[in-house]
Amino acid sequence: MTGRVALPVVHRAMVASLATNIRQGGTSAQCWKYDLSQDRSLGGSVRIAAISVEQDDVNTYLPKGDMWSVHKFGGTCMGTPQRIQSVADIVLSDSSERKLVIVSAMSKVTDMMYNLVHKAQSRDDSYMIALEEVFEKHMAAAKDLLDGEDLASFLSQLHSDVSSLRAMLSAIYIAGHATESFSDFVVGHGELWSAQMLSYAIKKSGAPCSWMDTREVLVVKPSGPNQVDPDYLESEKRLQKWFSRQPAEIIVATGFIASTAENIPTTLKRDGSDFSAAIIGSLVRARQVTIWTDVDGVFSADPRKVSEAVILSTLSYQEAWEMSYFGANVLHPRTIIPVMKDNIPIVIRNMFNISAPGTMICRQPANDNGDLDACVKSFATIDNLALVNVEGTGMAGVPGTSSAIFSVVKDVGANVIMISQASSEHSICFAVPEKEVAAVSAALHVRFREALAAGRLSKVEVINGCSILAVVGLRMASTPGVSAMLFDALAKANINVRAIAQGCSEYNITVVLKQEDCVRALRAAHSRFFLSKTTLAVGIIGPGLIGGTLLNQLKDQAAVLKENMNIDLRVIGITGSSTMLLSDTGIDLTQWKELLRKEAEPADLANFVRHMSDNHVFPNKVLVDCTADTSVASHYYDWLKKGIHVITPNKKANSGPLDRYLKLRTLQRASYTHYFYEATVGAGLPIISTLRGLLETGDKILRIEGIFSGTLSYIFNNFEGTRTFSNVVAEAKEAGYTEPDPRDDLSGTDVARKVIILARESGLTLELSDIPVKSLVPEALASCSSADEFMQKLPSFDEDWAKQRSEAEAAGEVLRYVGVVDAVNQKGQVELRRYKRDHPFAQLSGSDNIIAFTTSRYKEQPLIVRGPGAGAEVTAGGVFCDMLRLASSLGAPS
Repeated sequence: MTGRVALPVVHRAMVASLATNIRQGGTSAQCWKYDLSQDRSLGGSVRIAAISVEQDDVNTYLPKGDMWSVHKFGGTCMGTPQRIQSVADIVLSDSSERKLVIVSAMSKVTDMMYNLVHKAQSRDDSYMIALEEVFEKHMAAAKDLLDGEDLASFLSQLHSDVSSLRAMLSAIYIAGHATESFSDFVVGHGELWSAQMLSYAIKKSGAPCSWMDTREVLVVKPSGPNQVDPDYLESEKRLQKWFSRQPAEIIVATGFIASTAENIPTTLKRDGSDFSAAIIGSLVRARQVTIWTDVDGVFSADPRKVSEAVILSTLSYQEAWEMSYFGANVLHPRTIIPVMKDNIPIVIRNMFNISAPGTMICRQPANDNGDLDACVKSFATIDNLALVNVEGTGMAGVPGTSSAIFSVVKDVGANVIMISQASSEHSICFAVPEKEVAAVSAALHVRFREALAAGRLSKVEVINGCSILAVVGLRMASTPGVSAMLFDALAKANINVRAIAQGCSEYNITVVLKQEDCVRALRAAHSRFFLSKTTLAVGIIGPGLIGGTLLNQLKDQAAVLKENMNIDLRVIGITGSSTMLLSDTGIDLTQWKELLRKEAEPADLANFVRHMSDNHVFPNKVLVDCTADTSVASHYYDWLKKGIHVITPNKKANSGPLDRYLKLRTLQRASYTHYFYEATVGAGLPIISTLRGLLETGDKILRIEGIFSGTLSYIFNNFEGTRTFSNVVAEAKEAGYTEPDPRDDLSGTDVARKVIILARESGLTLELSDIPVKSLVPEALASCSSADEFMQKLPSFDEDWAKQRSEAEAAGEVLRYVGVVDAVNQKGQVELRRYKRDHPFAQLSGSDNIIAFTTSRYKEQPLIVRGPGAGAEVTAGGVFCDMLRLASSLGAPS
């Protein structure tokens, strides 16, 4: 058949004959023998017999030391003929005197080989098709990579190996199962074939090269489930013997596979090729071991979860060990042991980006700057855990309780990931994989049945849905403040920590938290240290005049903030009253209007908030309410409870019912969720922050008096000479200073809301209804059906306004509409007042606001804040300032 080789069918009699032949002969060092024990189904179990190791006299010395460099290439690197050739080029470009290259099987081949054994012992006939697929994969790769005698030699060996495998798998099919040794023997062929292909590819260039079946050299002994330990002494002897026969300058060796002391084939288990490289590097005392992968090095965190994760230039052995244990994709912890004892660096490099220097793992990297950030190297997480808490007063001071608990866990066969115990000995908790917790809990209840019944133990509690976050760094041990920074970051991200563990070595701090919070916690912790920016996910509610202006300001300033202040503001949602635009990673603000018009979906505030809350890309989220809507403001408490910060110029929440305001402020003070509202009173003026600064430093507020409305400031600043009141109001409306209906400004309600906000900030417990307001809307015009009707009828009252102005001018005074907080008498008011022309309130121009704070410190001469108090630009600017204040509180540079 074209392109396919029909492999021979091995009949039952042939299998028995093959077993007999192997039982009686075969002495080559590369001929692995196997027996079929007689049993009722012809085959029973298949067991591997010993390899014959030739006992040659050693006549060529094995050199050791810096002349050796060791390279390891994984399955991805060896995945195609083109990649195998690239591997050969990398090896040949290494200027080291001698090179040892460890290779894995081609990509996916190890899984294919395990699948062969599984299908055969399951008596699934498709194992024959699967074996042919393995054969064809390697035959096709060889034909692309090799030619001439090299190709013929490799294909001959491949044919022979596959025919033997067919016979062995047929025997397994008959027997119905295989021993671990037989499985290891079958699976190891992937490495044998890839090593041979690479050695031929290197020899094509004329470089002397030999390939090594490491089952002849590496000797290991079982040390636990799925774990082996190398016998360095015996392995070194065998390597010397092998080298005496084939003293090449370049040696390509099989990873993953080894043999036992009895010369039975075995493997180094999963991730065994890295382990092979480390062991062989130790045996030859190599200058360094380079692990070639498909990433540029070791990341500070999982880049799939933290987009700002960076490549680490160096790691200590201990840091790499800790990171590996906690699930980081670095190296298997056991890989580090062989090189660590000989102080051999491991370098992680990207075969597909050779220009990247990678990450060096060595004894103790030089301290670049010694600052607090540099002492933390990385963050790792483990998901799908459960926390088991054993608690009771009868545990305190009773020897053997912990031993009894963990003996039970050991008997169940569960893996304990982390342990935490209070010094009072009242409780002990530990984390185990969630899939094992039911068995652990049941066993503990059985073991401590009497103690639970007697009350010595109060409970054995299981908390499911947990994750572990580990912070790793060698220098944490000598650097104060690391734990404080970590827990501050978690608290500010509204993350609750359920358990904590830290060894006295202080190489890592481990916290247990809800799995749903894990990614957010990881990003918050990563951001808090020097590894990434302070990122805020922003949701804008109300993209009207103020909201739209704010979006444009964010667009213009975002790059500067990112570059100069390490603040990354990402708008991930914009919603108006009818449509909303959502994004998981950030909306392009250069075209937000167009996107809102073309790609928006129907507005739904609940879905909008859910989008913010459920976003796990960013740890810190803020909703910015740019509306004047009471219903939107009513949701602030719920948003804060969800851990979403709130910023707003909307006065409705702080000037609404007193109990709702107090509830909101109590929650804000009790949590790390922030609520900023500077723009509710003075637009862009620092009114709230000035008041808070006075109170927090111990000053006492006596009186706050001010012109709080930019609209009314403009009207009365221009109501002079012979101008009529209605004409000035019309001019203000035309200029956009007033609301669409000027009565909303002239009624004084907006000023009253600002007064009540300042009164409450000063400690007064007043309702809006407690503030007497002198409305500027003539009573006869209050019932006008429209703004146009109001404006048409307003001139009929110009004469009354002219009279008030004349009386004030005659006394050397001006008219000003003010709000007053009388803290001494616990009251407030809003009214039209007259001030002397030399009074600060009489010196205003345009739409400026002015607020005077009379306090115990500023009694003779009030503290005055003055500036523009109306307009979209300054109001949006005030909101923007609150956003930067929030970023600063979350760790950004101030």
